[in-house]
Amino acid sequence: MPRRAARAALPLPDLVVLVLQGGGALGAFQAGIYEALIELGIELDWVAGISIGAVNAAIIAGNPRDEAVGRMRSFWDGVSSALPSFPTFDNDLAREWTHLGAAARVATFGVPGFFVPRIPPPMFAERQTPAAVSFYDTAPLAATLDRLVDWDRLNHGKVRLSVGAVAVETGNFRYFDTTTDTIDARHIMASGALPPGLPPIEIDGHWYWDGGLVSNTPLEHVVEAGHEDMLVFQVDLFPARGDRPHDLEEAWSREKDIRFSSRTRRISDGLVRRRKEHRLIDRMLAKLPPEARDLPEVKAIEKMIDAKALNVVQLVHQPPAWQTGVRDFEFSRATMEANWALGRAAVEAAMKDGHLLADSIAEGRSDSFAVQSGDLRPKAG
Repeated sequence: MPRRAARAALPLPDLVVLVLQGGGALGAFQAGIYEALIELGIELDWVAGISIGAVNAAIIAGNPRDEAVGRMRSFWDGVSSALPSFPTFDNDLAREWTHLGAAARVATFGVPGFFVPRIPPPMFAERQTPAAVSFYDTAPLAATLDRLVDWDRLNHGKVRLSVGAVAVETGNFRYFDTTTDTIDARHIMASGALPPGLPPIEIDGHWYWDGGLVSNTPLEHVVEAGHEDMLVFQVDLFPARGDRPHDLEEAWSREKDIRFSSRTRRISDGLVRRRKEHRLIDRMLAKLPPEARDLPEVKAIEKMIDAKALNVVQLVHQPPAWQTGVRDFEFSRATMEANWALGRAAVEAAMKDGHLLADSIAEGRSDSFAVQSGDLRPKAG
């Protein structure tokens, strides 16, 4: 019998995974989603993240279930503490200018508990050192992670953790995973070390940058490494669809959305399609006579296919009109709270039509769903 979420009429397969992509300050949207999932009683078996998604993932995996939301709230309250909670203007233009001003303050003074400007600046540092190749120092983030994450629980608890980073010298992408690695603050910081703002992180003699330089979503790693029936909540911080830009600022914002969302959409749709194709191949092989099933070629094909069910629910951040291209590094308290609330609303919208997802899970199908206009809808194809 499949598990069921405590307060949602939703059957849960063998693996329930939360996939968190990078997006800086937009990570508060992920926090709102996690809080809503916990309130529904949905237990996570695995959480995978890149960049700010790795930070949120570490807090989730490194704390008891009933304490993780509070620790995540501590992180997001802390990083937004230096900026006042601006009044919520009804006028989008006024909110936009406040939003731009808050981002400028972050660029000038950094983010408490996260990163601070380098003094002296990098041009005066010794060449080929972290200080020479980045504008900010992330030592405060190491202290924040050590305060909010129980590393022993993270590495030996029941929630699996994966975080992605890219090797500076080879360009090779790597996942650090609690099934094979002992993870500490360095691995989380490496996953979010976006150049040239943040410095590379050294791990075992190798230097790493932000995994988002290669792939902004860990979904592919999760699907390839997990071979059970799986439900994945994929949190996308950049929407694929958007209006035609009116000016340079909107063009910058739209370009960023397309650059990051196109990767995640292509990966998720392709993985679900592949699972469906493998299931068809599995059914075809089952109809072969016994003598054909024993052929080496058939045995090789059987080892290649993965016919387990995969359901992906994409929860996409849809930025309000006043959020601009600086929204991934605008850490004001008002914007953090707005993004957190949007995350909760995305889960509520998905669960409104949750019977569609429940039917797919119960019947062992593979489907990709997206929250569109407040409704959960299977994606075409």
